[in-house]
Amino acid sequence: MTEKEIQLLGFEKQESNDETNFYYYYYGICDGLGFISCADTDVKDGEWFVEVFNTEPSVRFHKMEQVQSLINTFERAKV
Repeated sequence: MTEKEIQLLGFEKQESNDETNFYYYYYGICDGLGFISCADTDVKDGEWFVEVFNTEPSVRFHKMEQVQSLINTFERAKV
């Protein structure tokens, strides 16, 4: 997926606070559940990916449609 698609999904840009000078995107669903993109320094050929934040093993998505579906599902299920 592209950086523009990540932005269209509503992810917020997060910038590093040190000399490493990188950024990534985050979308929080609720406490303990969110999605995080790869860092801009890890992008290959303009292709970004998104992972479920802080899981082992990593759960990774490369297509905007998959991430949009998950966001919609989780947002509708919040009480």
